[in-house]
Amino acid sequence: MLGYVGSIEKKTLQNTNFREVVFTGKHAQLVVMSLGPGEDIGIEVHAGVDQFFRVEEGEAKFVLAGKDHLVHAGDAVVVPAGTRHNVVNASATLPLKMYTIYSPPNHPAGTVHVKKADALVAEHH
Repeated sequence: MLGYVGSIEKKTLQNTNFREVVFTGKHAQLVVMSLGPGEDIGIEVHAGVDQFFRVEEGEAKFVLAGKDHLVHAGDAVVVPAGTRHNVVNASATLPLKMYTIYSPPNHPAGTVHVKKADALVAEHH
């Protein structure tokens, strides 16, 4: 694929996978994510990767370097490389739909993790 063209909002809202890589280029990667009620991505630090998030549906608690930020649909968050972070679905009943752009790419092209457990297994291999 030479690039990505399409409605990222529609793709994000229709996604039911924990993580699905939509596009991987040399310098950036587009990934859609869906977190269940109360689910989190887990504490992460990407030493050499900047990350952009946009929430399309739901509310999220972003924890950046120990500080909490409540984020709503339409909001964006940028996580600079080296920042310890987590994203938590703030709803007890509704999914959180968001997309993220990693720069440079962080996952193998074509990665699909249906559930968070799949992502954890992949990260340990």
